Amino acid sequence: MENRQRNRLLMVLFFGVLMGALDIAIVGPALPAIRSQFQVSERALAWIFSAYVLFQLVSTPLMAKLSDLYGRRWIYILDLALFAAGSMLVAFSGNFFMVVAGRAIQGFGAGGIFPVASAVIGDTFPPEKRGSALGLIGAVFGLAFLIGPILGGVVLSLATWHWLFLINLPVAGVIILFSIRLLPLTRPDRSPRFDWAGMAILSLLLASLAFGINQLDTSRFFSSLFSPTVGPFLALSLGLLGLLSIVERRAENPILPGRLFNRRQLGLAYFLSAGAGFAEASLVFMPLLAVISLQGAGITPQNASWMLMPVVLAMMVGSPLAGRLLDRVGSKPVIFIGNLIMTLGLVLLSLFSTSLPLFVVSGALVGLGLSALLGAPVRYIMLNEARPQERSVAQGVVTLFSSIGQLVGSALVGAVAASRASQSPLAGYSAAFLTVAAMGALLLMAAWFLKNREAELETIREHSMGREAEQL
Repeated sequence: MENRQRNRLLMVLFFGVLMGALDIAIVGPALPAIRSQFQVSERALAWIFSAYVLFQLVSTPLMAKLSDLYGRRWIYILDLALFAAGSMLVAFSGNFFMVVAGRAIQGFGAGGIFPVASAVIGDTFPPEKRGSALGLIGAVFGLAFLIGPILGGVVLSLATWHWLFLINLPVAGVIILFSIRLLPLTRPDRSPRFDWAGMAILSLLLASLAFGINQLDTSRFFSSLFSPTVGPFLALSLGLLGLLSIVERRAENPILPGRLFNRRQLGLAYFLSAGAGFAEASLVFMPLLAVISLQGAGITPQNASWMLMPVVLAMMVGSPLAGRLLDRVGSKPVIFIGNLIMTLGLVLLSLFSTSLPLFVVSGALVGLGLSALLGAPVRYIMLNEARPQERSVAQGVVTLFSSIGQLVGSALVGAVAASRASQSPLAGYSAAFLTVAAMGALLLMAAWFLKNREAELETIREHSMGREAEQL
C-alpha cells in the first residue's frame, strides 16, 4: 500500500477500536438512570459490565480465527455490525434482561475488533512502521478512559441514557462503509475445516473461569475458592483445559495452534500480557486509595476519580512513544524500561500515597510504564513471531491473557486489601499495590529474556522469505 492509503486505513482501524473501547467507560454515568428505570439491585447492575467483558472474552479467539480463515475485511465488518446491533437492542430495551443481552452482543462484536485491527496492521504495514501504527491504536484505550465518562455526562445532560447507545449506530455505519472501501480483501486459497469442538470447549473454559473469578469474595479470598459458586467453576475450567489440549492436538485446524505455544518468545509475551492486565486491574482501586490517604488534601468520593487523570494522560503520551521506539530499538528495551518505570510507580504509590504530589507522580509513572505493555510492544512481538496466516489468532491470544490477568488481578488486589483492613484501610491498599509491584518485578525478569533487536530482525526476515516462497 501507498503511505496515504495506509494512513486512511489506520484511521478506520483507530475509530473502530475507539468505538469498542468507549462503551466500557461511557456507560458508567448512565448506571444510576438505568437502575432507576428498571428497579434493579447493585449486584444485578454489575451484569451490564460483566456481560460485556464475558462475551468479549469468548468472542476474541473465535473472531480472530475466523479472520485468519476468511479474511480480515468481512470479519472486521461483522464485528462492527454485531456491536451496532447490540447497541440498538440496549437502546430499545423494554426490560433489564434486554439491556444485559444487548451488552452481551456488544461485547461479542467488540471481542474481535482489536485483534483483527492489529492483524491488519501486520498485513499492510512494513516492519519498520508497525510499531508506530500499533502505538496509535494502543493509545485508544487511554483516550477512551479519559473522554468516555465526560462524553457520557455531556450526552446525559442533553438527552436520555438511551442515546449513549443510539449514537453508536451512525458511527458504526460510517466505519463499515470505509472498511468496505479500504480494508484489504484477503483470504487463503484453501479454507480448512473450522475447529468447532475446540471453540466450544474454549468458550466453556473461559466462561467458567470468568464466572468463578467474578464470584470470589475478596474479604475471604482463600475460603471462597472452595465455595459452591466459585470452586466448581474453577475446577471445571481446569478440567476443560486438559480436554482442550487433547482436542487441539488432534484437530486439523486448531482454534489455538500449538505453534503459538512452543517458543520461549511467545511464552514470555503471554506472561507479560497477563501481568499487564493484572497491573491494569489495580487502577480500579486507585480512587479508593486516594479517598483513604488524601482526605486532608480535599479528596472525596465525588472527585477521587480525577486522581486517575495522571495515569490516563501518561498512557496517551506513552503508547505512541513506545510504538515509535519499537521501530528503532525493538521490543526488549521498550518493555524492560516500561516495566521498570511501572514498578517504581507502584512502589511509590504503596509507600507514599499520603503525599498528593507523590501520588500524582506515581500515577504518571504507572501509566507511562503500562503503555509499554498494554499498547504496541507485546503485540509487536506477536506480529513478528506468528506466521501471516495466524496473525489474528495470535493477537487474540494476547488479548485473552490480558483479560485473564485483569480478572485475577482485580480479585487478588481486592483480597489483599481486605486481608489487611483490620489494621487500617490504608495498610490494606498499600499492601495491595506492593503486591502488584512484586508482579512488576517478575515481569522485569521475563522482559530480560526477550530477543534483542538483531534476533527480532532475523525473525522478520525469515517470515518474509517464507511468505515469498509460499507465494511462488
